[in-house]
Amino acid sequence: MKIKNKILNNIEIEGIAAEGNCIARHEGQIIFVPRVAPGDICDIRITKRKKSYLQAVPLKIHSYSKLRSEPFCEHFGTCGGCKWQHIDYQVQLDTKQQQVVDNLERIGKVKFDKMNPIIGSEQTNYYRNKLEFTFSDSRWLTREEIDSGEDIDRSALGFHMPGRFDKILDIDHCHLQQDPSNGIRKRVKAFSIENEIPFFNLVHQTGFLRNLIIRTASTGQVMVVLQVTQDNEEWTNAILEMLAAEFPQITSLNYVINNKGNDTYHDLEVVNVKGLPYIEEQMTKPDGSGKLTFRVGPKSFYQTNASQAEILYHEAWKLAGLKGDEVVYDLYTGTGTIANYVAGNAKKVVGVEYIDAAIEDAKVNSKINNVENTSFYAGDMKDIMTADFIAKNGAPDVIITDPPRAGMHPEVCNVLLDSNAKKIVYISCNPATQARDLAILDVKYKIVEVQPVDMFPHTHHVENITLLELR
Repeated sequence: MKIKNKILNNIEIEGIAAEGNCIARHEGQIIFVPRVAPGDICDIRITKRKKSYLQAVPLKIHSYSKLRSEPFCEHFGTCGGCKWQHIDYQVQLDTKQQQVVDNLERIGKVKFDKMNPIIGSEQTNYYRNKLEFTFSDSRWLTREEIDSGEDIDRSALGFHMPGRFDKILDIDHCHLQQDPSNGIRKRVKAFSIENEIPFFNLVHQTGFLRNLIIRTASTGQVMVVLQVTQDNEEWTNAILEMLAAEFPQITSLNYVINNKGNDTYHDLEVVNVKGLPYIEEQMTKPDGSGKLTFRVGPKSFYQTNASQAEILYHEAWKLAGLKGDEVVYDLYTGTGTIANYVAGNAKKVVGVEYIDAAIEDAKVNSKINNVENTSFYAGDMKDIMTADFIAKNGAPDVIITDPPRAGMHPEVCNVLLDSNAKKIVYISCNPATQARDLAILDVKYKIVEVQPVDMFPHTHHVENITLLELR
């Protein structure tokens, strides 16, 4: 029987599922539905049939759930950035906590002694310190705009539509980043239209204006990186001079020429035209004795929710239980944020990271904070941590690991097993891959404590810290 496009009436939404969807059932079949809340009664239309489930979209909601909140953004439902704006924040937190439990129990099949309540974000709007906006000369049109038959300006500066690399949703006001982010973006767009500077076409790879990155630091400093496709001084200078004149808050103004087939620029030169080639973030030292300063360059990674990052690292520090005489290995150290954060309470911290430029940033961050007991090495974790490396740097008492979303390579897990460190503190932005790795480590390490932290309100993402101790 053909089921695609079939309409099902008066379907009750039962709960929240993966990737920001909710779950319903019909005649024993699981259905994933976006933009609804548990307790909604609605009509839905089936869009896809998979082997073990169906996908659908809501058509009409007859009865609204008590778990709903009023979305605060005009772009909600179209932009894919904040899928849970319509769900009460406490419900979001409860769901994320259960997501961590489910991953540990169902994927990892591991036991844990203690699960702490998730730590929510005090700031649920304007919490991001970095946003990337894409230029397009063929922006996404709403159904109303298409049906109007009017001649509509297709210029856009905003976010990719979910699942569409070639379509950009033009953003009026974004509630993710504090001022002057919205003002800068809107002014760049208006100025470029006024001066007939061509926007990028993602399909044909033509046009001049490609990407705009805005970073705002807790110190009040602001970085802007304009990405263009060719060396046209007239157009580039016009935009940068306008920004310098109209936005004195910008402390680091930069541009990069990128004529590649993608927006990545880590292998390209970033030209600084005003201010310093970096901005600075600050964190209070874990013992409260002062501030740590971290330089963030155009290519540097820094946690995008700075206030929650401080809480995340503080919780990891507490779980590590450092007394001052430990050798600590910080794997996937990045720019050395965690390494420098815990260094004041350790004998020595060894940071390992596969990106050379990040290691250089880590060394700078140690220097500007007068941290003298860190050492950093660039390379693949499984290749670096040999017996000779451990003999040179000392056997680790504590390992802190904070890998990317894909988790750790199985060989890296084996390196951790061979290390016989007394404690491992595993920080993860993906509890599913973390659970997979914990299953490998389970042969030697038991999970003593689990601490989820919400870094990204109104999304399904959750950060999780686990403390493991040698059996």
